[in-house]
Amino acid sequence: MSKFLVEAFVTMFVIMDPPGIIPLFLAYTAGRTPEERRRIAWQAALTAFCLVVVFAMFGKAILTYLHVEVPAMQIAGGVLLLLVALELLRGTSDPRASPVRSKVNVALVPLGTPLLAGPGTIVATIVFAQQADGKPNAMLMLLGAAAVVHVLLWLSMHFAVTIMRVIKENGVELLTRIAGLLLAALAVQLMLNAIRSLTRTG
Repeated sequence: MSKFLVEAFVTMFVIMDPPGIIPLFLAYTAGRTPEERRRIAWQAALTAFCLVVVFAMFGKAILTYLHVEVPAMQIAGGVLLLLVALELLRGTSDPRASPVRSKVNVALVPLGTPLLAGPGTIVATIVFAQQADGKPNAMLMLLGAAAVVHVLLWLSMHFAVTIMRVIKENGVELLTRIAGLLLAALAVQLMLNAIRSLTRTG
């Protein structure tokens, strides 16, 4: 169980990348008052967490409706996570990170989704929920891991200005690269587990 908790936490942490969200958060909230930034920070984290909970609770029903098996989802999830990892490793800039203000609440879109609770996060949540199927303790661990990651996301955004002053842009860049490397390894492991599962049942 402890291994499941660690895997869920690490996977969500590297996908959602609390250090990496700092420059994006600052770009989207450029010109906002400190009070507005604090409000946007908790709204974005809460939006992303609610989406994760929904897919954790109803992910099985979605897969059943689509007639998708767990190994297939694991392989698809591994591929998507690998693509996210490559973007982190290459430092691919997100064109949506433009400091343009609009009437849309940036806490919901694009911060809450798709930047925080994006495709990679959703796929990982469904896969872990499938692994926790029939194990109440495992599901609680999954939700607990998600809650901790979202608290870290909120803290990163809440103290974004202070953090940038301390670690500078180079520090954020370094942490993002490390997160990308870890995520790539987890993505490959996810696909290997799916292949082993198919081999045993084949």
